[in-house]
Amino acid sequence: MDILGTSLRVCVDDLDAAVPVYERLTSAEAVRFQNGPVSVAAVGPFVLMSGPEGHLEILRKIAATLAVKDVDEALADLHTVGAEVIAGPMPTPIGRNLIARHPDGSVFEYVDRQGPSAE
Repeated sequence: MDILGTSLRVCVDDLDAAVPVYERLTSAEAVRFQNGPVSVAAVGPFVLMSGPEGHLEILRKIAATLAVKDVDEALADLHTVGAEVIAGPMPTPIGRNLIARHPDGSVFEYVDRQGPSAE
């Protein structure tokens, strides 16, 4: 599997207040979307999330988001190393994702930009 990059996941109380800070720091414009009740803004290497505490508590358990060329390829490699797939693969606004627990207990989200129709 090719890991193309990583994103740092940051839970914030006020997404509207946080976005301009990260846009300034990264010189990038935020891409905003909803993931259920959680509001999300991708800004450079950061994924900012704001929403109900119960949902954020779960999201905080995911160490990082890893961009991969193809979620299906990642899935095969994850199975090979004994990882447990917790969720997915599923379509997202920009591609597909899955969440997996590695044998050491760490949890990562894997995303591609294959588009929702590439399932």
